[in-house]
Amino acid sequence: MREESGPDGGPVLAARSARVVAARKLQRRRDRDQSGLFLVEGPQAVREALAAGAVTELFVEAGRDHAALVARAEGVRVRTVNAAGLAALAETVTPQGVVAVARHRHVSLTAALARGPRLVVVLAGIADPGNAGTVLRTADAAGAGVVVFPDGSVDPYNGKCVRASAGSLFHVDLVRGGTADEALAALRAASFTILAADARGEHDLDELLDAGRLTGRTAWVFGSEAHGLPPALAELADARVRVPIRGRAESLNLAAAAAVCLYASARAHRSGDTAPG
Repeated sequence: MREESGPDGGPVLAARSARVVAARKLQRRRDRDQSGLFLVEGPQAVREALAAGAVTELFVEAGRDHAALVARAEGVRVRTVNAAGLAALAETVTPQGVVAVARHRHVSLTAALARGPRLVVVLAGIADPGNAGTVLRTADAAGAGVVVFPDGSVDPYNGKCVRASAGSLFHVDLVRGGTADEALAALRAASFTILAADARGEHDLDELLDAGRLTGRTAWVFGSEAHGLPPALAELADARVRVPIRGRAESLNLAAAAAVCLYASARAHRSGDTAPG
């Protein structure tokens, strides 16, 4: 029986093919850490990974039109897989036909701060990968240059986190590891104002914005949705800030609160840039 071939003339790989089996191991954190590689799923995220030069291997499902992505994969080994092979690599119920293997891309906080960011996000103890990825995406949209994942937070290369970031993981400087205390000390030494998002904070976000206290270099610290920030860590901030609740809702979830805080900083920075000199 003649072996099925992909568009490039190579074989169409199945779920048990050696390359598929090897790549699938990257769904486990241990293998990601050992190899320095992770999986990126879906056209949007893969497109951003290719643009960042992070992709080492690209798997496309036979019969799906990903010619535009393949054309961008210069110097990348492209492999065609059947539906079962793609399903083995994907972690979603309805895969979108493309999965890439990409290199880890985190940098040290020192290197990230040397680029001169004005807005930094520290995710302290956030365990839910979907929440972390959504905040990472929001940080990118609001103009943050750095997102820090200290020890005790979810792995930023977790598949759900990568998908929730929708490609933003490749747009910001990613810092991984070290303690949250160390990150805040480095940020303070770099003249950042450190603000801890806290539903019971003594400072109102709107009041800080109106008073012009968000115009400088700012680092926002967000804790887990279930437990918030540890009191000892919140004490290291220059201010604990609450998002004002105008209606009867008890609170905002983590992603929504982060969006409100980060866009307040983005507005303040824009106002500062356009103010008459």
